[in-house]
Amino acid sequence: MLENIRLAFQGIWDHKLRSILTMLGIIIGIGSIISIVSTIKGTNEQIKHNLVGSGNNAVNIQLYQGDWPIDLSYQSVPDGVPLISEEVREEIEALDVVEEASLYYTRNEYDAVSNGVQTLTGGTILGVDAHYLDVYGYQITRGRGFVEKDYTNIRKVALIDKTASSNLFTGTDPIGKTIEIKGEPFTIIGVITKKATAQPVINSLEDYYRYMSNYSSGIVCVPDATWPIIYRFDEPQNLVVRATSTDDMTQAGEKAADILNAYLTVSDTTIKYQGEDLLEQANQLQELSNATNQQLIWIASISLLVGGIGVMNIMLVSVTERTREIGLKKALGAKKRKILVQFLTEAAVLTLMGGLLGVVVGIVMAYIISGISMAPVAISGPAIAVAVLFSTLIGVIFGMVPSVKAANMNPIDALRHE
Repeated sequence: MLENIRLAFQGIWDHKLRSILTMLGIIIGIGSIISIVSTIKGTNEQIKHNLVGSGNNAVNIQLYQGDWPIDLSYQSVPDGVPLISEEVREEIEALDVVEEASLYYTRNEYDAVSNGVQTLTGGTILGVDAHYLDVYGYQITRGRGFVEKDYTNIRKVALIDKTASSNLFTGTDPIGKTIEIKGEPFTIIGVITKKATAQPVINSLEDYYRYMSNYSSGIVCVPDATWPIIYRFDEPQNLVVRATSTDDMTQAGEKAADILNAYLTVSDTTIKYQGEDLLEQANQLQELSNATNQQLIWIASISLLVGGIGVMNIMLVSVTERTREIGLKKALGAKKRKILVQFLTEAAVLTLMGGLLGVVVGIVMAYIISGISMAPVAISGPAIAVAVLFSTLIGVIFGMVPSVKAANMNPIDALRHE
């Protein structure tokens, strides 16, 4: 076999230009496929990262009626929906796919938060427990966070994020200042921000609304014990869990929702808790992207077929040129199998080299496309391995006809060949 490989490289070297032209179809085909696959993988990873990969694997579980979450800003609390107790939260936190769980209230209201004439337009008000900041990956950048006495003594204190701080306290330190939430005074004790994780990539207005619009106007957090002071009545909480991994997010949301639904006694069976299945959303977007890109892969594969035909053609030429050599080998006792393997090896080596060069070209093309279109790139190791093996297989398949022709030559006729 080593001797056959040596002869194959020698034949390629002796006919360098012809070999390069023969490999060109393989190079273009493999290069196109690698660049497309790398772009597809990069786009899919970006989609997954934008939706679920914010670094904390948080899954939000809300109360739904049919296909829509219940918004208590406009709806009353349905009968049969109890408050979620600390024991239920601990039961959910004990799930094997959940690292931590938090209960919280939420409102998105217009001009509900103000500092004198400065108002927080469309901001998010959250009534949170002691676990919320950890679950969602917030950290305190100034001031302090909530402590146990803030909950037990029902202190009217608040945390705000940087956006809310800049909107309500332009150019001044908010710590110790007082804001009004629905007419109730709350003292700012700290400023929060997301822990340092990669942020969603925003390439269009659609991306902005999909990934960022919920957080664009600022966040105000208060202890959940003070929520009835603002909204005058108790109401069922939402739940957020931090899954053990990104791939466990769907399962964590489903299991947590099942536990909460077991405590419901509603007459309307459409009312139930549901986990926000961000992985499913990501998969739907990925499938939409893949449907188009897979067509491009099939188109690129046509050049591989053309390259394979080119290999067959050049190997037939090579067999014709080396007819006397084949006849001499057979006259000296070379068997059909040896001749067959020699020419198959030469065809396989030719396409293998084309495949390796195609991989290099594909990676370069992927980064060029990325630079022009700003599409992300993720080089796929398995795709490279499959491409190289596939290019070698093309050599074997399309080299079979010339190799069989060489192996079946009559030695006497081959020696007489001019």
